[in-house]
Amino acid sequence: MSAQPADLAQLGRVRFVLIETSLSANMGAVARAMKTMGLMQLCLVRPRQALDAEALARAAGADDLLARARVCASLEEALTGCRLVIGSSARARSLAWPEVDPAGCAERLLENAAEAEVALLLGRERSGLTNDELSHCHFLTRIPANPDYSSLNIAAAAQVFAYELRRVALRGQLGAARAGEPAPASGPFSAGAPRSDLATADEMASFYGHLEQTMTRIGFADPDQSSTLRRRLRRLFNRARPDRTELNILRGILSAAEGRKHPDRFRR
Repeated sequence: MSAQPADLAQLGRVRFVLIETSLSANMGAVARAMKTMGLMQLCLVRPRQALDAEALARAAGADDLLARARVCASLEEALTGCRLVIGSSARARSLAWPEVDPAGCAERLLENAAEAEVALLLGRERSGLTNDELSHCHFLTRIPANPDYSSLNIAAAAQVFAYELRRVALRGQLGAARAGEPAPASGPFSAGAPRSDLATADEMASFYGHLEQTMTRIGFADPDQSSTLRRRLRRLFNRARPDRTELNILRGILSAAEGRKHPDRFRR
């Protein structure tokens, strides 16, 4: 029997993150969808119900995955250690976000999973992801459903993404152009090989906190009137995807702007 593609091992670094899920049955159904495709990391952010008998029944044998599921108090906690985050949402946004289709989502997640943990965010059953939650994401992904009836159960959506992840992993041709489509362009949103020392989601969250603090201290932004500015800046840096050295440089600049570094320190 031939060995499975090595890319299947990368499925173990893909984290499905459910935010404020209302029904325990949906959590169980998502676990089942994941396990059928070889995905084993489930994070639950502030679930509205506990994992009960209904969740176990809908898991249909994936109760081991439910037992290992991490319950997190915040999205930041759930994304700790992740270098790439993609959010799923059917709603159009006033602030455009870089988008990929489900197949492109799977390709990018698995490419980056070769180096580190990655995450797919699935929002609330009724309202999906908030704009602030989307601001944690490098990409937005949508399932191209019927525009006249695009409502899709969260477990059904999870199954679509889980299937695409397994299909791409089995194909073992990450970054290759799909049939009939042009090869992807190079750049921070391309499907090329990931860089090896990218800042993680928690490191970026710390940087964003420092950035917002500095903008307030130097009088650039009103903390009560700058939510759109914050999202635009997050989109900018998510697009750039800085590595740890670049992030340290940026934070050094912020510290200097706050007056923590004296200009005379370079004079002899």
